[in-house]
Amino acid sequence: MPNSLSPSTPPRFQIFAPTAPGLESIAAGELKSLGVRGRQEIGGVAFDGDLDRIYQANLWLRTASRVVVRLGQFHASTFYELARRSKKLPWQDFLPEKGSVEVRVTCRKSKLYHSDAVAERVLSAIAGAASRDIELKGGSSVGDEDEDGEDGRGETQLFIVRIVNDQCEISADSSGELLHRRGYRKEVAKAPLRETLAAAMVLASGWDGRRGEPLLDPMCGSGTIPIEAALIARGIAPGLERDFQFMHWPTFDRGLWNDIIEKARAPVTSPTLDILGADRDAGAILAATHNAERAGVARDVRFSAESLSGSIAKIEDVANGEGWILTNPPYGVRVGESEDLRNLYATLGNALKTKRGWRIGILTSDAVLAGQMRLPLRPRFSTSNGGIPVSFLVSEKAGRAEVRPLKSRVGRSIGEN
Repeated sequence: MPNSLSPSTPPRFQIFAPTAPGLESIAAGELKSLGVRGRQEIGGVAFDGDLDRIYQANLWLRTASRVVVRLGQFHASTFYELARRSKKLPWQDFLPEKGSVEVRVTCRKSKLYHSDAVAERVLSAIAGAASRDIELKGGSSVGDEDEDGEDGRGETQLFIVRIVNDQCEISADSSGELLHRRGYRKEVAKAPLRETLAAAMVLASGWDGRRGEPLLDPMCGSGTIPIEAALIARGIAPGLERDFQFMHWPTFDRGLWNDIIEKARAPVTSPTLDILGADRDAGAILAATHNAERAGVARDVRFSAESLSGSIAKIEDVANGEGWILTNPPYGVRVGESEDLRNLYATLGNALKTKRGWRIGILTSDAVLAGQMRLPLRPRFSTSNGGIPVSFLVSEKAGRAEVRPLKSRVGRSIGEN
């Protein structure tokens, strides 16, 4: 809840950036690079700040799902208590001048367990604070990470209510559409990977690209991993070409936002990047090419219609530094069958062994399939992809002494057999 400050003092907010489970530490690292010290919580990162920090977080965070402002946290075991405390929140600071309001409710282990009834009380408090008639929506339930929830659209202001063990927390969404909606991916292939998860893979690998280190995704689909890698290497803010819900708040500072955008455009670098994307589906490659053009990185990524083994055969040994193969192969769950995929994973592992200076990072839900690569792999993070538990596994550095394989959350130890 904003502190009570003098008119000349910028208001301070309690801010929270929800992430997919397992990505909290990566998002915290992103905030640190922005000069923000975040506090990791289950399902996201909390931090304090003013409007500037809300704007910056929306513009720059690559792995967060959205950015919300915590309006209030209080005990509520009766509807009377909920209604009384809700009326004291600063709703008017977050209501759009036109458009609708939506309330989403989650109730767990609490005396107030009926989400529709909770939404009704909260909507009543909002209506009482509004200076105009507004369309009110409410009652739906969302998960902790909002992975499968509907996005905010247009000028619909979303308020999120969570009641757990009779403790109520109410937040205002500042993002609108979920942050993985960068705006460039108008065309998709089968089983598309979210932009936030693709960015997490690149960041967790440690690949930088600014020194010319190559990166290949031999099963790139619509090109999300190569495009996110190019955006990271060039320092392009992921939210540079989209709008956000905070633009509809009465407190929106257009001058401050314009300054932030101007500064974000200034440091964009133009390193010589060696990023490759390949896929055997020519239609996917066409979609990837168009997506890269919309993202402004068409000259930074080379796409080609190639088989898995063919694309790896064309890459060269890395004399200095290390190259990375980052990919999201089929899991045998949504696309293909495990029996058919064993050869694919084996081919991937065998091909990599012939290339000096290369490492691999794969996102997979199947430890048995990953074991077909016959490479020592260690998990960097575990999360979910479309509701499927997955782990991001990376190979050891070339020439490193043999290590004891770790057990990943996808099911068993991964390592050389």
